Amino acid sequence: QEVAYDGPHKPGTIIIDTPQRFLFLVQPGGRAMRYGIGVGRPGFSWAGMKTVSRKAEWPAWTPPPEMLKRRPDLPRFMPGGPENPMGARAMYLYRGGRDSMFRIHGTIQNETIGHATSAGCIRLFNQDAIDLYDRIDLGTRVKVRSLDESLAIEGPYMDDAWGRAVPETPENIAQKPLDEQM
Repeated sequence: QEVAYDGPHKPGTIIIDTPQRFLFLVQPGGRAMRYGIGVGRPGFSWAGMKTVSRKAEWPAWTPPPEMLKRRPDLPRFMPGGPENPMGARAMYLYRGGRDSMFRIHGTIQNETIGHATSAGCIRLFNQDAIDLYDRIDLGTRVKVRSLDESLAIEGPYMDDAWGRAVPETPENIAQKPLDEQM
């Protein structure tokens, strides 16, 4: 979805607003492409600057050692394809020339978009991952906003009855208890 964007970043920059669960690809003319995302669950979120230094179509997946310690049931390697949790495309985030182990990638778990469930990677619907992948080049800068940055720019948010981030408005506050009864 194309939206108005009034930030200080140059066109071609990716802005990730983890608390709001949106990714923005800054466009010329005060516009941005906005994508809904799944983000790191509590304890796995992060902020800062990274660079897309590798891209892959139907990427293979090798869970990092830290993840295997938490989840020894995971495969040690999974080839790319429709059953792979990395989805249709992956953009690998580096800092200072080193792999950060964080990715922006598609997902086969569509229900996680809009939620904080991952181990720190940024998940997109597969069609959005393909769209973003096709729009960016290697070297694209990625800014992940901190909670304080997000609140200053977007305002306060809350989780709705389904765990999705929504603006903290009187309407949403009043609606949450009604939704929880469903």
